Amino acid sequence: MISLIRGALVTKTGDLITVMTESGVGYELSVPLGVLERLPRVGDPVELYTALVVREDDWSLFGFDTSEERSVFQRVLQANGVGPRLALALLSALGPDRVVKAVRDGDIAVLQTVPGVGKKKAERIVLELKDRMRDLQTRTDGDGAGPVPEQATAALARLGYAATDAEAAVRAVIASKGTVETPELIREALQRLTHAR
Repeated sequence: MISLIRGALVTKTGDLITVMTESGVGYELSVPLGVLERLPRVGDPVELYTALVVREDDWSLFGFDTSEERSVFQRVLQANGVGPRLALALLSALGPDRVVKAVRDGDIAVLQTVPGVGKKKAERIVLELKDRMRDLQTRTDGDGAGPVPEQATAALARLGYAATDAEAAVRAVIASKGTVETPELIREALQRLTHAR
């Protein structure tokens, strides 16, 4: 089981990154949007908690900057019909704390803002995971707001944009400009969405 990777960040492409360890092995990992935003520059050292997901025809490695976020990812995978890509989408759109809070509170509407989660799937996630989430610790700041990328994605979704389009626009801004404040991130992503129409 690969549980932690430490090395140099070699590439960042979409939600895929490559980390080169001191032994010369390069690992490709998929990461949530929030983790992508917090990563250092290419070439800098990075340490990530990892989860290896094995399927019949695929082995995929997922990276997280806290063990708590990895735990949320692993719990979400326990719901029927939820694969690693959907679990990653939940963390990208909501952040770990909001995922846990939405499941505990039975907040179907919040879960439905995530691409690929309809009403029935949201209800199933709540039904199957509510009790399994009770022991997870969260770091909410009082209002349940997530980190900057999640706030921006949620704001764009409230403006009527599809969650997938909003997330892609936010990703594009972060990829081109790096870390920016939430208002600027929303403004830049909105411009991209407007020009795309």
